Amino acid sequence: MANEDLIGAGPSAGAGSATNPRKGRRGIDRERLRALQARELQSFAELHPRSRAMHERAAGSMLSGVPMPWMSRWPGGFPLYASRAGGAAVFDVDGHSYVDLCLGDTGAMGGHAPPAVVEAVRAQIAHGATMMLPTEDSLRASENLASRFRLPYWQFTLSATDANRTVLRLARQITGRPRVLVFSYCYHGTVDETFAVRDPSGATRSREGNVGPAVDPASTTRAVEFNDLAQLEAALADGSVACVLAEPAMTNMGIVLPQAGYHAQLRALTRRYGSLLVIDETHTFSVGYGGCTRAWGLEPDFLTIGKSIGGGVACGALGMSGTIAERVRSQSGVDYEDTGGVGGTLAGNALSAAAMRATLEGVLTEDAFERMIALATDLCRGIASVIEDRGLAWNVVQLGCRVEYAFRATPALNGSEAHAAADRELESYLHLYLLNRGVLITPFHNMVLISPATTAEDVARHDRLFAAAVDELLGAG
Repeated sequence: MANEDLIGAGPSAGAGSATNPRKGRRGIDRERLRALQARELQSFAELHPRSRAMHERAAGSMLSGVPMPWMSRWPGGFPLYASRAGGAAVFDVDGHSYVDLCLGDTGAMGGHAPPAVVEAVRAQIAHGATMMLPTEDSLRASENLASRFRLPYWQFTLSATDANRTVLRLARQITGRPRVLVFSYCYHGTVDETFAVRDPSGATRSREGNVGPAVDPASTTRAVEFNDLAQLEAALADGSVACVLAEPAMTNMGIVLPQAGYHAQLRALTRRYGSLLVIDETHTFSVGYGGCTRAWGLEPDFLTIGKSIGGGVACGALGMSGTIAERVRSQSGVDYEDTGGVGGTLAGNALSAAAMRATLEGVLTEDAFERMIALATDLCRGIASVIEDRGLAWNVVQLGCRVEYAFRATPALNGSEAHAAADRELESYLHLYLLNRGVLITPFHNMVLISPATTAEDVARHDRLFAAAVDELLGAG
């Protein structure tokens, strides 16, 4: 077990709902924060010698010593090396276990190694992982998605990124329009067109840190602020936007909820100006059985999703309305079947299809979501209570079984506000404090997620540790 006894040791010195604490009155002593962080770094190194040794060895064969660069974002100076995972727990090579409230940043929202998925994958791998042929599992998965999201036609990919790329191509093809519209500081995977933000002058520019863009995103994209209908209408008015790509609530830098009536106006404006509406439910599937689309009565032309629907196996999917499907099928001179830029050899493979079918039918059920959301509501209340009782200028927002806190007094109205509230130093301390005591949350921001395997004790453990971390920070521990 990770050492929960470290509490107190310090230097001498609901779905779619938000919780709004009173205005915070207490600031953060940065010298104390840095002293606490230094202590936590030392504890992390002492607790994880095998992970450190593996990371040092990995530096000789992997860039930055990790399989993907974002793995270096974990706090501690080096990443944990995992040995196994099951249910709502992860185990590392040093013998520690963790309550996992990260869950693969949604990829394991159904829990780790759920028995239904393990059985389906084990059976399928013994009979072939990929044959370039459809299987009954792909049929059942598509029927389940159609029922949940109320869009009749589906295709499968290997990730939500792939699904979004495909949808943007289809939207440009059937509308004959060149541009897409996204919201500043959105996240839709590694899709070139989406790494764009609106600058203070109103112009679209490349997002800071964008790696090797093929073209200036301003030539492909219009970026506006979420919840701003005037900006949205102005960007659509000239008729050049093929589609709006939107999460129903923004995620990945905090949760930004839509204001009352925003989605109805978004749908009305896209229809008025002839732009298609794409809803990306990859993270917002947390709201329930059919995501925000079902819960909020949304009417997208396309829907994309990934990560969670495969129980941890790489997969993604895109759905479309009957009208859109007919427009896609009616296109002449396009190559959907070979080299037209849609799909890939492993897309829709038998192994992924088996995992999706098992997850959708046996893991992320209506009953499971009901339990998950109830626990997330308790978690949100616990975090809100700490924020309120300590008089902090922070807030916490819930989106189904997903909860996130931010370092500003009120919830952000758009991505730019959420991005500006990030505090890497403070995040690192809180994340590392929890990690050293056996609780794992998402390393890129302050997101906590509930799975079907998460227990009330797991939630209570997080709340206890979060309160202790804050109290030490404020000098009350």
